Amino acid sequence: MSGHSTYQPQHPFMKWMERRLPIAGLVYSSFIAYPTPRNLNYWWTFGGILTVMLAAQIITGVVLAMHYTPHVDFAFNSIEGIMRDVNYGRLLRYLHSNGASMFFIAVYVHIARGMYYGSYKEPREVLWILGVIIYLLMMATGFMGYVLPWGQMSYWGAVVITNLFSAFPGVGEAIVTWLWGGFAVGNPTLNRFFSLHYLLPFVIAGVVVLHVWALHVVGQNNPTGVEPKTDKDTVAFTPYATVKDAFFLICFFLLYGWFVFYIPNYLGHADNYIPANPAVTPAHIVPEWYYLPFYAILRAIPDKLMGVLALGGSILILAFLPWLDTSKVRSARYRPLYRQFFWIFIATVVGLGYLGSKPPEGGYVIAARILTIYYFAHFLIVLPLLGLFEKTKPLPNSISESVLKDGEPIGASAPAKG
Repeated sequence: MSGHSTYQPQHPFMKWMERRLPIAGLVYSSFIAYPTPRNLNYWWTFGGILTVMLAAQIITGVVLAMHYTPHVDFAFNSIEGIMRDVNYGRLLRYLHSNGASMFFIAVYVHIARGMYYGSYKEPREVLWILGVIIYLLMMATGFMGYVLPWGQMSYWGAVVITNLFSAFPGVGEAIVTWLWGGFAVGNPTLNRFFSLHYLLPFVIAGVVVLHVWALHVVGQNNPTGVEPKTDKDTVAFTPYATVKDAFFLICFFLLYGWFVFYIPNYLGHADNYIPANPAVTPAHIVPEWYYLPFYAILRAIPDKLMGVLALGGSILILAFLPWLDTSKVRSARYRPLYRQFFWIFIATVVGLGYLGSKPPEGGYVIAARILTIYYFAHFLIVLPLLGLFEKTKPLPNSISESVLKDGEPIGASAPAKG
């Protein structure tokens, strides 16, 4: 992943193995001796956190699947049976359900960090696109997992989201019928979602391997956005980065544990503890919290097809970010105007999330429409124009120079204009 390995095994068995399958050399060059920018801060620890959370979700999910019954008549009771009768079943269920929320918290911080420091810019475009693909797979996996408890919100969430495909002329109804496995959400639907929910995490793991591979090819970005030029700009991944990653992983697990042991149902919905009933529609159907900004965009547009297109476009537009941002400077540290617009964008996403949890009526709809317009304007108008007109601060000559001067740019670098 990171070029020719300098690993020299000492044990005879390891020498024999290294000549035939150089796994130890790959690990050494990729995760021990790998040169890492010396100025990485704690915002760079979320990649490692996401890897650990993916492993935790796969392990707890496999164990839960051993006790789950994917049938509309038994699914709800099988979940209750896991909680009450399986050894540590309650712990496993809460680790898995809250783990999904922790996974999305970490991925949103990871994405925001990438946007703030320009980690999507050349030569990291493919790395960024692979990250967007992982995010899309996470959203699909999370939605299908939300359906499996077969409570009221699970059932009606499946009805609402699958029905979105009917907006596409010609093929929409056929897609919905295929997703349902019939003419209504029922047992074939649950079986499809269970199968895909079990499979997709392993697909995500495969794309994560590609993501890490791409990262080791192009190298890590850093808070200055300046590429490493000398050995003084980098340190070995182990112990410098691993110690930092381990420390913040422990901090993150304290938050995770707080939710699991003290407020395990805080991020869920009470209606999902009511068995699914196709004859009774909940007063207010809402998805999980991590989908709420996109749900607000969907409901902000009165036309169903345009709403679905806006929903899909709001996610897919992230993949085009490397080309929509025309500035030559990566880091927001040296882009004063971009920094302000970045925080406005974050406030917009948070506002959309709040509006997605509210009924689609009155002022909530008007506010959602305003924020939806700004959401797309940020990518299609603000970023291209900033690259043309923003006056950026002088960049440091090297990473080590910025570190030695506490991050303050020095030298005779002229202001970069993108």
